[in-house]
Amino acid sequence: MKNKLLLYENFTGDPFEEFQPEDETKGAAHVLEWAYNTYGSSLVYACSFGAEGIVLIDLISKIKKDAKVVFLDTGIHFQETYNLIDKVKARYPELDIEMKKPELTLEEQSEQYGSALWNRNPDQCCYIRKIKPLEDALDGATAWLSGLRREQSPSRANTNYVNKDDRFQSIKVCPLIHWTWENVWEYIQVNNLDYNELHDQDYPSIGCIPCTFKAEGDDRSGRWKGFNKTECGLHTPGN
Repeated sequence: MKNKLLLYENFTGDPFEEFQPEDETKGAAHVLEWAYNTYGSSLVYACSFGAEGIVLIDLISKIKKDAKVVFLDTGIHFQETYNLIDKVKARYPELDIEMKKPELTLEEQSEQYGSALWNRNPDQCCYIRKIKPLEDALDGATAWLSGLRREQSPSRANTNYVNKDDRFQSIKVCPLIHWTWENVWEYIQVNNLDYNELHDQDYPSIGCIPCTFKAEGDDRSGRWKGFNKTECGLHTPGN
């Protein structure tokens, strides 16, 4: 924990210049190599198993086959998401994939906060089922990986390759910031990668069942319909 906090407190900014046009991964492979050389096994990839996640997993597998991957298993994900995770485990058997569950079961959450908390206070639900579990998962990690892209939404437009993450007092590495949605799908198709079937039904961003809808604007417009909310709290502006 001490090393993690020292790294966070002494963070001086993104060490990388903009990607070179001839770099076919737009800097992603280079950033991943640097991240694993720098942090090794203390680097955690928090993966939602969306299209970006599948790309990152494939890139990571070429650099560190036994990388640590954490999926925040809220217990209310689509079956298609769980099916995809099974396929990924079969394709990359050396990856260390942890299905991180919240401290409270859905039944316990309902008893303490009332049923369908996501319909009344989605921020509280996200904290219980996603943010707190990631806090626990990152407790011994010096840095973490994310598949954020600048194109996804205005709140992500200023994301750098390497970021000071005030929310988790950590360093967040985002190798795909310059990738477009088209770049992501070209990589998936060229490499014949498995992906969540819901992407074929106008779901660019896939989370929990009650809070995921078809997109009507940018990639995040299908999340938390009816609320002024497009982020669960893992990636707040500036983090």
